[in-house]
Amino acid sequence: MTSRSRASVSFLPALVAVLLGAVYLVFFLAGESQLEIFGLLLGAGLALFLLRRARVLERVGRSAKDHSMAFATAVVAATVAISLYFYDDNFVLFLVATVLVYILTCLGLNIQFGFVGVVNFAGASFFGVGCYTAAILTKHTATPHLLILFLGGLAAAALGFIVLVPVLKTRGHYAALVTIAFALLFKTFLEVNDTLGGPQGLKCDGLKLFGWDVNQDLVIGSFEGSFYLGYIAVALALCVLGFILARRLEDSWIGLNMDAVRLDETVSACFGQSIPRGKITAFTLGNFYCGVAGALYAMMLGYIAPTNFTFGDSLILLSIVILGGLGSLWGAVAATSIIILMPEKFQVLQEYRFLLFAALVIAILLFRPQGLLPRPLRGFLTLRSR
Repeated sequence: MTSRSRASVSFLPALVAVLLGAVYLVFFLAGESQLEIFGLLLGAGLALFLLRRARVLERVGRSAKDHSMAFATAVVAATVAISLYFYDDNFVLFLVATVLVYILTCLGLNIQFGFVGVVNFAGASFFGVGCYTAAILTKHTATPHLLILFLGGLAAAALGFIVLVPVLKTRGHYAALVTIAFALLFKTFLEVNDTLGGPQGLKCDGLKLFGWDVNQDLVIGSFEGSFYLGYIAVALALCVLGFILARRLEDSWIGLNMDAVRLDETVSACFGQSIPRGKITAFTLGNFYCGVAGALYAMMLGYIAPTNFTFGDSLILLSIVILGGLGSLWGAVAATSIIILMPEKFQVLQEYRFLLFAALVIAILLFRPQGLLPRPLRGFLTLRSR
């Protein structure tokens, strides 16, 4: 059935899903006891199972797809509402800001892995390049902080060219091994380099935008909220821009060529497509996303160290992309929220995070091999009708 032949579904199912999801997140973030969190997780799993059996989730998905712009606006509004509800709770707002930063990072990795098929096991390293760029520039220069965010992305993209050369000369597992080697070398380089603080790391100044010190509590009239609200606003704006750019790229002929390269490089080359061009575009743009997110994260934390950018962190980022569904932008959003929030709220899982991620990946591969929110099959009619 094509998009032209089936009737459009109203926006009501998607709107109700966003509202219920926002209410659930409020209860989840406000929950403190482990028993309460466990009950909420169990209830969510049971509700999703029943809704899937009743084919309600399918109707929600069609509604969100038919009204994609309204759905995205509702999600952004729900994020703002949740943040304002916890306006003075630093811990909860820090979690929300962290989720948004990681969403931006995983959107970049999705462009690399999901669109063109380049597996990047050094996502945390490029994220770290953005962090260190922000730390150095804020401490030693008077560069505007908005420009530092951009330069963080530019530095990550530029360093990515060093890895890109061997990646273009290899295929499949061998290309992945190149990124693994880079991730290990990057952390070692940071630890032995005293100029960059060595194992102790570096301090980083907070974000300042047009005279607004984001590290100061937000005061508007009688309203006084946590300073994390400012970081959430900036991170949310970057996520929206990153999402729009990734969606435009996916819908363009460049995205179409990337899909062809991912599915079969040999056939693509036979039809005259440039394989290196697709990989260079995806790898550079994806690393730029990671660098921008890293620069913002460093300003928010105020301190960075090599232990923030381990190979294990890169595996977590890659597991988010796989769990969400390769190439699925909304899947990356959903998977990031689950992977970042669950261990923080479920304290007993903190020491077993990698065990949890491994179990989730295995479960997804067994029961939903295409991910939580699989990317829909691209077709000529759906491409034209978007």
